[in-house]
Amino acid sequence: MSYVVDFVIVALMSAPSEPAARSAAHRAPRTGAPVSAPPSAAASAPALPRRPGTSGGVRRPAADWRIRFGALSLIWGFSFLLIKVGTDAFAPFQVTFGRLLSGTAVLAVAMAVRRERVPRSARTWGHLTVAAFFLNALPFSLFAYAETTIPSTLAGICNATSPLWGMALSIVALSEDRPTRRRVAGLGLGFLGVLTVLGAWQGFSGLDLSGTAMALLASLSYPIGWIYVRRTLAGTGSSTLALTGSQLFIGTLQLALVTPLFTSAPEAFPLLPTLAVVALGALGTGLAVLLQYGLVEEVGPTTAQMVTYFIPVIATAAGVALLGEELSWNTPVGAVIVLAGAFLTQSRTVPPPTQPASAHRS
Repeated sequence: MSYVVDFVIVALMSAPSEPAARSAAHRAPRTGAPVSAPPSAAASAPALPRRPGTSGGVRRPAADWRIRFGALSLIWGFSFLLIKVGTDAFAPFQVTFGRLLSGTAVLAVAMAVRRERVPRSARTWGHLTVAAFFLNALPFSLFAYAETTIPSTLAGICNATSPLWGMALSIVALSEDRPTRRRVAGLGLGFLGVLTVLGAWQGFSGLDLSGTAMALLASLSYPIGWIYVRRTLAGTGSSTLALTGSQLFIGTLQLALVTPLFTSAPEAFPLLPTLAVVALGALGTGLAVLLQYGLVEEVGPTTAQMVTYFIPVIATAAGVALLGEELSWNTPVGAVIVLAGAFLTQSRTVPPPTQPASAHRS
């Protein structure tokens, strides 16, 4: 469901793999661009580069990129509403399992159509297991549990804090990510927005602290996974689609093992909640990944990741209009402050005029 400018998943999906990067280093100076966070936690596929040479063989989709951009915004924005509807009839772990299962099925079909091969290295599968836990199994489950006690609007806004957590963690974990005054100011502003959303001056009155904490922990889990992925899985030689499909498959296995231990089999499958869970996975965790990857290929990461700004807006509108959730003044005001802070944390220094344009896009 991951966010603002220059997020990990988009930036690395558009970057060359390790062999290609070495070759490019002889042609252009390093940009030193730091890592950040991904465009939407709704999918949270591994933020990995495509294989060298794939961009030349990509067929331009028939639908204009603006249409696909709008579709992606809607899909990820409605994800929190779908979680809420799903938890009305199913246990949170069951919602997460159904989500991962349907998302994996979509990507498995896409892999079969494109004749993609899964990774063969045991080491890669081991890293994907860790990535699946932090990027899929854990945050998806935490959001599902959170939405049993908090509104979907609040969950959507908590999700928008991921780039703030990502910047704070990357300063510690990634030596190339150096803080600037502007980005530190953005971090402080973003967390001020969180306090505004939560109504800190009222003593968090009327707020379910456990549900809110789970939503914030889910948002924190994403950048932990992104940093791990960047450190371990860049330059594996596998395509983003193959790695994403494999990661979701492992996440599905993780939930298949955990779910029976904490829940009993559903006695019924009500139509609306069942469709919500299937749509959450097939659209928000399956189709959205394909849309996102296509946008990055066509218009680049900077434009593609702008979808982040629409996610909390759509999530809030959907929760209020379709679920009848109440909205106090501090929620939208705090959300705007959070997004403004996240924007500042993702800001980059403008490269010198002599910097070759090719160094910023692969």
